[in-house]
Amino acid sequence: RNSVGGLDKAICPASIYQDVLKRYAQDAKIPEGMLRPHVLRATAATNALENGADITQVQEWLGHASITTTRLYDKRRSKPEESPSFKVKY
Repeated sequence: RNSVGGLDKAICPASIYQDVLKRYAQDAKIPEGMLRPHVLRATAATNALENGADITQVQEWLGHASITTTRLYDKRRSKPEESPSFKVKY
């Protein structure tokens, strides 16, 4: 951190996984490897689509060049209770 509370350098995805996501998964007792960044992206995309977001907006939000990639993130056909995110207590 720098003196004004910002970061001295960019946060890399591996740091977020190792330092943040992995710790939350352990605290929530989610099995190792079940909560990964792409799982969270799919959950966010699915949640947005379930709540009325247009798939082209979600595509842009996720930065996908192809709508086909965005469709891969759409998990509305799977059961929410099978998702690790369903086990997280807020």
